Amino acid sequence: MSEDLTGLAYLVAAICFILALRGLSSPETARRGNLIGIVGMIVAIGTTLASPHVLSYSWILGGIVIGGAIGTIIALKIQMTALPQLVAAFHSLVGLAAVFIATATLYAPDAYGIGSVGSILTASLIEMSIGTFIGAITFTGSIVAFAKLQGLVSGAPLVFPGQHLLNAVLGLASIALIAWFSTTESYQAYWLIVALALILGFLIILPIGGADMPVVVSMLNSYSGWAACGIGFTLGNTLLIITGALVGSSGAILSYIMCKGMNRSFFSVILGGFGTEEGAAAESTGDKTVRQGSAEDASFIMQNAGKVIVVPGYGMAVAQAQHALREMGDVLKAAGVEVSYAIHPVAGRMPGHMNVLLAEANVPYDEVFELEEINHEFSTADVVYVIGANDVTNPAAKTDPNSPIYGMPILDVEKAQTVLFVKRSMSSGYAGVDNELFFRDNTMMLFGDAKKMTEEILHSLG
Repeated sequence: MSEDLTGLAYLVAAICFILALRGLSSPETARRGNLIGIVGMIVAIGTTLASPHVLSYSWILGGIVIGGAIGTIIALKIQMTALPQLVAAFHSLVGLAAVFIATATLYAPDAYGIGSVGSILTASLIEMSIGTFIGAITFTGSIVAFAKLQGLVSGAPLVFPGQHLLNAVLGLASIALIAWFSTTESYQAYWLIVALALILGFLIILPIGGADMPVVVSMLNSYSGWAACGIGFTLGNTLLIITGALVGSSGAILSYIMCKGMNRSFFSVILGGFGTEEGAAAESTGDKTVRQGSAEDASFIMQNAGKVIVVPGYGMAVAQAQHALREMGDVLKAAGVEVSYAIHPVAGRMPGHMNVLLAEANVPYDEVFELEEINHEFSTADVVYVIGANDVTNPAAKTDPNSPIYGMPILDVEKAQTVLFVKRSMSSGYAGVDNELFFRDNTMMLFGDAKKMTEEILHSLG
């Protein structure tokens, strides 16, 4: 394939990726955006394989077959509730790939047109070292995120004295090593960069708690993009540069949106993550009492309501209650009840987690609203059905200056006439903060598994 034709094909692929991101910005166009992205990737891979610089297809085809088989098996077996950890695992592979490519170019620079061993272009050394540094951080950081999300390690912040100082020292040392490597092409410097970056990946993510996981996932997505972008410069591959920049910038923007949704700065997440693994036990409630109800009680209240707003959270994802929830909504709508769904930006374990689960259950897109779109509707709702969403509904975010979630925008569910709150127990959410909403006069607690409780309500409605 000629150079001009290659450039044109890469341009088409880049446009597809941009349109894919545009499509993925809305649940209504997400499927189309995904398909456009697939088309762009097919064009990109086909163009790369048609390059005259490809000397042998045996290793490439072997990798495609093995990787494709693994990807197919994962896609067929993965549960929607496991998407956050799957995304984290994919990010780790992108980071590792960046390290491998950089290593290959270091030991065989003539194959990539960046010089020869001992005389690699300085610009390429800088690009290589930065791409390696970001890639290695992404690799180990994503492994930690995967382990936390999968429950292999505690989701609580793991901190120790002098942690920030150690991170700062390692960061400065890495900058010095990058400068050393870029001026001397020292293999020793290169492998020290890799080692320090791998350690930093662990140290950066370990102190981040469960409440900050949505930000972590989007942040690692950004890291993986910038790692790919840096390696794109090393390889002189325009499409890899564009694609990496798109992923890196979109991930950074998403991280900003997530931080805004929690009223936390990006640096406060990195330097002082908070949260627990499964929610700490509630403190002694003293004279506080809760009003506990049953599925039959909830069914009666909903049947006599004119407007019901459903607020899904991670508890819905764990119980895989989205299908039962959609069936309950269908029954209520058939009875003349107005039903809508309210999504908080950081509900769940990854950006858009709730949207994905509701879409899987075929909940109509026009019934799903973001916080800013629906928050004013709670005061007119007869019933709010909160299914596993804790911190994002906690009034302490507005009333308690000493609370770690103070200032975080929340869904104003307490303004509804009746709040039906589905939870397994009185434990707090991932932020480790008790929810005073449990004790409000207009709140009825429905204790039990989210899916089972919703199915029992559905049975009573029938």
